[in-house]
Amino acid sequence: MSASEADARTPVTADAPAGPFRIDAGGDPSASPLAIEAAAVRAERDGFDGVLSVELKHDPFISLALAARATERVRLTSSIAVAFARNPANTAMLANDLQLISDGRFVLGLGTQVKAHIERRFSMPWSHPARRMREYVEAVRAIWASWETGERLNFRGEFYNHTLMSPMFSPGPNPHGNPPIVLAAVGELMAETAGAVADGMLAHTFTTRRYLDEVTLPALARGRAASGRTDPVEISLPAFVALGTTDAELATAQTAVKKQIAFYGSTPTYKPVLELHGWESVHEQLHRASLTGEWDAMGGLITDEMLDAFAVSGTPAEVAAGLRERFGGVVSRLSFSAPYAVPDEVWAEVLAALRA
Repeated sequence: MSASEADARTPVTADAPAGPFRIDAGGDPSASPLAIEAAAVRAERDGFDGVLSVELKHDPFISLALAARATERVRLTSSIAVAFARNPANTAMLANDLQLISDGRFVLGLGTQVKAHIERRFSMPWSHPARRMREYVEAVRAIWASWETGERLNFRGEFYNHTLMSPMFSPGPNPHGNPPIVLAAVGELMAETAGAVADGMLAHTFTTRRYLDEVTLPALARGRAASGRTDPVEISLPAFVALGTTDAELATAQTAVKKQIAFYGSTPTYKPVLELHGWESVHEQLHRASLTGEWDAMGGLITDEMLDAFAVSGTPAEVAAGLRERFGGVVSRLSFSAPYAVPDEVWAEVLAALRA
């Protein structure tokens, strides 16, 4: 094996902290921009390191603009904004403005969404998502470079062409520098793309430590090696957690997490995660059930073994210990995915245990 081949197979862990994770508050993905602003204030008060805003029911950039004005310390990440719903020039301007408003605390997190949503919900083109995403990031950076240097914009690619930037439309160099770009990835090609062109990778909630070790991290390293970049790659993960201080609370949490695992497992995009563990037949059952709308029953197809692979369960102290054991030294930034109500004081206990 050549040295380059060995490097490409080495998991990328250089930016993982030796001590406690940096911890981001995910908030309620259905919350309004004003609710995200209030949540960001609470997260900063409670000691979180960052705030995430996801594009589901509301625009993440609006929420983060409000959060930027209401906070002073926490990092603000779009996790994720749908790249292909916008062109690179739109995204470059939004990200530049948020970097200004936040005094340099913004991180541009991008994801592809899936073909049906891009074509039918956004009426935008879809093709070759990994190649398109790589070019998208390169185009955004080319636009930023034009603003920074004043040089002529001349980006010509397979999917995007940006060749006009009059001085009237250039905001000039950002005093805080350009924001980092992180990419969401599940499959190998997108993980390679993240390694090649991004500053970090957003792992999907629907992942396991085995999938990270055997698929995601090697692909990320291959992309980094192929691009010749040697700077560290930040890895962020929203981890499934089932929290409970009583048996009844824990059972309720685990049932909710199983339903969410079932929802993701029914989607063909995430089938490779199940295949790695030999659970491809479960995917077929989940997919068939999803087509007939059997959403409540689908959680019953998720076994306790599957739950344990995808989620960490227990009391706040047990969950903190489990997260440290499972992802310590690999994941740089951690957030929590809990599709059920969790009191603020319980999150405070988890945070304190991770900080200990």
